Amino acid sequence: MATIQRVADLAGVSTATVSRALAGKATVSASTRKRVTDAARELGYVASATASSLASGRTRNVGMVMPFLSSWYYASVLKGTHRALADAGYDLTLYHLEDTVRHPERRQRLFEEFLQRKRVDAFIAVSLELTDEELSRIHDLKKPMVGLGGPLAGVTTLSIDDRAVAELATAHLTSLGHRRVALIGGAEEPNPDFHMAAHRRQGYEDALAEVGIDADAALRVEADFTLQGGYEATLQILGDPRRRPTAIFAASDEMAIGAILAARGLGLRIPEDLSVVGIDGHELGQFFELTTVDQHPVQQGRLAAEALLAELGPDAAGAEHADLDLPYDLRVRRSTAVPAARARD
Repeated sequence: MATIQRVADLAGVSTATVSRALAGKATVSASTRKRVTDAARELGYVASATASSLASGRTRNVGMVMPFLSSWYYASVLKGTHRALADAGYDLTLYHLEDTVRHPERRQRLFEEFLQRKRVDAFIAVSLELTDEELSRIHDLKKPMVGLGGPLAGVTTLSIDDRAVAELATAHLTSLGHRRVALIGGAEEPNPDFHMAAHRRQGYEDALAEVGIDADAALRVEADFTLQGGYEATLQILGDPRRRPTAIFAASDEMAIGAILAARGLGLRIPEDLSVVGIDGHELGQFFELTTVDQHPVQQGRLAAEALLAELGPDAAGAEHADLDLPYDLRVRRSTAVPAARARD
């Protein structure tokens, strides 16, 4: 049976160095770490998580709190976070908070019981606007935390400017000459996610106002950020000849893809009869030739993990918490074009 002493002998270092190298400590040089990991791999040695925890006071486990699992966006964020944590030698425990509006006891139990068990070294909260009491419970645990999606008091946060993202998507349509632009947005009440739906609606309206267009409430429909939701909302918009637009801005790529499918089902051509733009950077966007504002969700997850790892590092003491802006890019594909001549007249 492989032991830490055998690994140390093979690598030519002390057992303490083996322990530090396998724990990913920055005090171990890259060349030494490689010798240790090569020796451990050759001998089939795996460090005991229990022993390591007892020695260091750390579990090398990060808790991640998310409101949804079925959404492509959240799955992509999870993928990016897991990759970065795994590369750094950390496990990940996922806490799921779906539908806490109807089941508030689940959220209450998370903060009053699960997180108090001290099974994790730190937390990442995704799209969760925490109450003062919840934040206080987190701070009382004296564990680092990073928020993804919006500002949290006393916590390093990473967020995207939802108003600016929506304004960019809509401005792309108006720059092509579209003047009747519909919005498929999200419900603005309740607001569990930093008022994202309201901010994206505001960006849409700002882009219209920039070219002298008053937002028409008849061209705005709420959906649930799913493909099916976008499909049904588009049938409502296009089925009424009194309000038929020349373009649709959907506040997510899944809803935008649903819009494309609904329009095609009604015999409309994309983009000749209707332009469609979304937000996300969904992996299916290229297949549907969807113009989108890519918010790089996998990268978001990675950046959140890297920010947290920095707070777990040896130089984190006394560091100030920061609010970091996430990048986004307009990706123009074939789902958008100038409107037909008759639509411009």
